[in-house]
Amino acid sequence: MVRVMDLNTRYPALSDLRARAQARIPKFVWEYLDSGTGVEATKTRNRMALDRVGLTPSILHGEFTPDLSASLFGHQFPLPVGIAPVGMSGLIWPDAERMLAQAAARIGVPYTLSTVATVAPEDIADALGPHAWFQMYPPRDPDIRSDMLRRARGAGFSTLVLTVDVPVASRRERQTRSGLTNPPKLTPRLMAQVATRPAWAMAMARRGMPRMRMLDAYSDGTAGNLPTTAHVGYLLRTSPDWDYVAWLRDAWEGPFVIKGVQRPKDAKRLEGMGVDAIWVSNHAGRQFDAGPATIEVLPAIRTATTLPILFDSGVEGGLDILRAFASGADFVMMGRAWHYAIAALGARGPDHLAHILSEDLRANMGQLGAHDLTALGTPFALR
Repeated sequence: MVRVMDLNTRYPALSDLRARAQARIPKFVWEYLDSGTGVEATKTRNRMALDRVGLTPSILHGEFTPDLSASLFGHQFPLPVGIAPVGMSGLIWPDAERMLAQAAARIGVPYTLSTVATVAPEDIADALGPHAWFQMYPPRDPDIRSDMLRRARGAGFSTLVLTVDVPVASRRERQTRSGLTNPPKLTPRLMAQVATRPAWAMAMARRGMPRMRMLDAYSDGTAGNLPTTAHVGYLLRTSPDWDYVAWLRDAWEGPFVIKGVQRPKDAKRLEGMGVDAIWVSNHAGRQFDAGPATIEVLPAIRTATTLPILFDSGVEGGLDILRAFASGADFVMMGRAWHYAIAALGARGPDHLAHILSEDLRANMGQLGAHDLTALGTPFALR
């Protein structure tokens, strides 16, 4: 058992949490969490492009304590990073959604619940802080759509996020090779993997195998002839269009975010439709393997819109957060990272990750002479 005082020496970076997570969860779960699609070129491209963003230190600023806060939707957050939605979080670690919601409330950052989480919105209403966001995969049926909004609002979710970069199921070959299906079925092959991860197995035995509980009200839980990487939610979904966005804007009272934007002209059109923020994302390389890295398209999207811009895909630490802010982001979201932390350390994981990110931000802002996130200077391309 790792004592709290040992966390900083044993797990000083996200990479340490990632390695421990891989050692604690079954291989098929790891492949679900960590994989991209295709040959994972986009996932790799995200990382390489971030590494090419340079920032120039400014000297002779004396002693100061950097201000890590960021403003979004009229709120001042103590950290410039929130928790992005990840489907089936409770497969990665049992009760992960509740742990993450509670951690976000403690830390004071946004938490985003996925439509395809292993809990329904009302299941964790008591765990939510004031900045709870609900991510919607777009249901085709307008009655289901309205009911989902009603349930999310009733549970205490204040911000709606529509994901638009999943028009069809991606292939995610690593996930397929692992033997994972949706819903998960413990075949003899997967049981052999579970047997090597006793902590995960015991926690899952107490909770039961996860399913997408929000969708229980709208489906019999069978996925028919869908691909193994798809799930029952695809039977309810549609590929949204501009009219769909307009319908949701009218139906939702509160901040409305579009996630999955990669073109400046789309950002400009969305601003004209009255959305409240643009979320620049390529789904962390999990959907399309020939797209640009998000950091590469961020500056042009910043030029195209006055809306707040959220950013994700490939972010692995405080320096990456600063790269995103210097390139035009107003807030950063991380998905895999928080789940590495949960899988590595359970309920203690998110708080330790927040500590890692805070210390990394302070160290790099000190080197840059940046008193706050508006003083990072102009990024340049590293060779």
